Amino acid sequence: MIQVGIFSAYFPYDLEQTASKIRALGFNTVQLDLHFKDLDLSDGQLTAEKGKRVRDTFRDHDLPISGISAYTNMIHPDPDVRRSNVERVKEILRHARDFGSPYVISETGTMNPDSEWDSHPDNRSERAYDLARETLADFAQTAWDHGATFLMETYVNNVIGSVREAARAFNDVNHPGLELLMDPTNFFDGDNIDDQKGTLDEVFDVLGDRVRVAHAKDVKRAGDDKQEKHADIGDDDALASHTFRGVGDIELPAAGLGAMDYDHFVKRLSERSPNVPLIIEHLDESDVPRAKKFIDEVLKRQGV
Repeated sequence: MIQVGIFSAYFPYDLEQTASKIRALGFNTVQLDLHFKDLDLSDGQLTAEKGKRVRDTFRDHDLPISGISAYTNMIHPDPDVRRSNVERVKEILRHARDFGSPYVISETGTMNPDSEWDSHPDNRSERAYDLARETLADFAQTAWDHGATFLMETYVNNVIGSVREAARAFNDVNHPGLELLMDPTNFFDGDNIDDQKGTLDEVFDVLGDRVRVAHAKDVKRAGDDKQEKHADIGDDDALASHTFRGVGDIELPAAGLGAMDYDHFVKRLSERSPNVPLIIEHLDESDVPRAKKFIDEVLKRQGV
């Protein structure tokens, strides 16, 4: 059966308090964000000892870690920023097993210098693709060398955003250290959002065998406001990756608050990856019980 988890950073506390609060809500896995009030896990500060402390704390609360967040813009147009971003991901890959999971996750980024999620004309260029491919190959090899796996997460406004682009990247990199984080909402744009079933079927027919972790948020058409949207989730130190709620034609609210065909998504996910962790995101702490109840009800309807 599909496990239901949540990102740890939606609980902005110290390590012990975070694990305790997540477990009290009935979750049995987490996607680990390397941010706790009592532990420095910033660039250059990851160690095996800290990893053991984190993984043991979550294990003590019956919360195995299903993946580790490393979200960044891996193709940032500024070479110095890009180099720093890439090195951070590789640091996390080297320590992934210390923190309890082989899976390290990031989207592929954009040539937009001002936003990690807004589109840019150069994203469709061969130069951008080649840069992403080379970086993915580097991540895959680094992961493989340290017993880990890099999970590429697609996003429609990034350089790898469509089913075709993802399939091309897997074919060109062709490395066992590279697999997929399945977030179906990230494949939708203004052109395909009204064809939910067809889009989901294409995603799973082409990429279903690469899925190692899945995400649970929602998708709907934006109104007149096409600007990048961020939510106040009650944490002054919250990462932009957790406050982001969409840009352009598409909004990305919490699960159950949009137009996502969740029954078909869960049906296809369970066919291809019946024991995959499904990680809730795009919400604040107060909305977690509602979102979990929504996901649990969908899973029970589908018998998975």
